[in-house]
Amino acid sequence: MTHNKINPTPQSQILGHTTGQKFHSLSGKIVSQFCLFTLFVSAVWGMFCFVLLYNIEDEFIEREVNQEAHYLQQGFNKTQSWPAPRVSYMTLYFSKDSLPKDIKSRFIDEPNRKEFSGEDGRHYHLLALPKFENIYLVAEVSEMLLVRPISKNLLKTMFIAGFILVLFAFVIAWQLGRKTARPLKQLADLVHGVAPENIPDSFAKQFPNNEIGKLAHTLESTLTRMNQSLLREKCFTRDVSHELRTPVAVIKNAVEVYNNLDSIPVIKPIIDRISQASTLMEQTVITLLTLAREEHTEATKNHIKILPLIEQSVIDQSHLINNKPIQVDVDDSCNVEVYAQSGMLKVLLDNLIGNAFQYTQQGNVTIEMQNNTLVIADTGPIALSQTFLKK
Repeated sequence: MTHNKINPTPQSQILGHTTGQKFHSLSGKIVSQFCLFTLFVSAVWGMFCFVLLYNIEDEFIEREVNQEAHYLQQGFNKTQSWPAPRVSYMTLYFSKDSLPKDIKSRFIDEPNRKEFSGEDGRHYHLLALPKFENIYLVAEVSEMLLVRPISKNLLKTMFIAGFILVLFAFVIAWQLGRKTARPLKQLADLVHGVAPENIPDSFAKQFPNNEIGKLAHTLESTLTRMNQSLLREKCFTRDVSHELRTPVAVIKNAVEVYNNLDSIPVIKPIIDRISQASTLMEQTVITLLTLAREEHTEATKNHIKILPLIEQSVIDQSHLINNKPIQVDVDDSCNVEVYAQSGMLKVLLDNLIGNAFQYTQQGNVTIEMQNNTLVIADTGPIALSQTFLKK
């Protein structure tokens, strides 16, 4: 059983676009990526600066504590008694139990810790004097701190500065994206939906000498080769078709002359077979010529009703089923519109329906729409069906 199918392809698919796919703007992607990069760099840089300020402040305090500890140790070595610290915010303690209550319990738990936060905003730096057991120099440095008291305002300032940087980056990226995407858009508009033979010559020269220019040169080279291949194929199809018309006409005329004579009954089926083959070859030649014509372009396509063309094709090919017990059924589902070139579609229908009539000796030929596909089914021999489908 032969099943011949025609699947009407939407215009969006012909041009290489899928309707359900979302369009992603290249310039928009550049803007978003640039802004995200700026935000990331701003966050990392702000964090680095924030930590650096903390470390600088701690290093300054640690240096003051170490200098004071060196002074106290020198004094003890000279007089064998501990002198009083030179600065009021430093105190010398001679046991863990005498340490301020803000830090005593935590220092016992963490004896290697040097920095502690106390109550009411107090902040301590502790140094265990080397070579002296249970001698500790503690500096209450809350009055010396500069970064910690303003940390909230500092973070707020960094956030505002980062936001301004992101806005500035958005403007730069928007300009950069437009400048980058403009030649790509020009290239897409130039080749979109245009037949290869209508592409301007040397169009790649108008694009800059960068990746976009390289893409334009590649497209130009590819389209030129495609156009040359199409021209060769078109010329070959046209020439072959014209060359085949003469022998086909000779065969048909010879068959007609023979039918008008008193023929031998045994030879009659053979002559009928030759007649059917010549008719099929004539249809093939007409199809090839139609494909090779210049007017077969996208511009000639429109939305047309397929049912009237099917009915006309059935009438035109009805001579192939004369004296055959064949019933032709055209379903109402064929009453739909397709986007195609009417002349080319008529030739295609003639070919498919003619084949179905030609190779069916008895039974049914059914024409219907199934899942947006035109199906022409017949009850012809399997071998003939396979031969047709390979064409």
